Amino acid sequence: MKVYLLKTIKGIGTAGEIIKVKEGYADNFLIPNKMAVKITAANELFYQERSKKSVNNKEVIASKTSSLAEKIKSIKLTIKRKMHDDGKLYASISASEIADLFAQEGLSVSKNQIKIDKVIKEKGTFDITVKLTSQLQPKVQLKVISEKSDAA
Repeated sequence: MKVYLLKTIKGIGTAGEIIKVKEGYADNFLIPNKMAVKITAANELFYQERSKKSVNNKEVIASKTSSLAEKIKSIKLTIKRKMHDDGKLYASISASEIADLFAQEGLSVSKNQIKIDKVIKEKGTFDITVKLTSQLQPKVQLKVISEKSDAA
């Protein structure tokens, strides 16, 4: 059975797509929960036009996301923190602090999109991954330095 998705469903499809699903899944779950509309001969042309518009919107979003990825790759983040004499930080650096650094650079990245491989507890340079989409995950370098001017 062909249905037009009204909402994005993980593993099935995104809103605005026309997909084929099993009849029972559509009749018992998608349509009653207002997640999809059944495609009939009468409404097929209408939903095909809406689906084309959805594809165009996805392309625009993809181009904006890829330009954001290029901006992310091009910047270098630096954070000054208080630390012990041996170079260890008093507290580890969190994803929300890194998100604030991106905001200072004029880029909108949420803390949920920031993936830190290992906990940052010392000075040095670290690779941070920003998950924009499942395929687009640019890396940025974060440099951690001491607040003391002699260590910088």
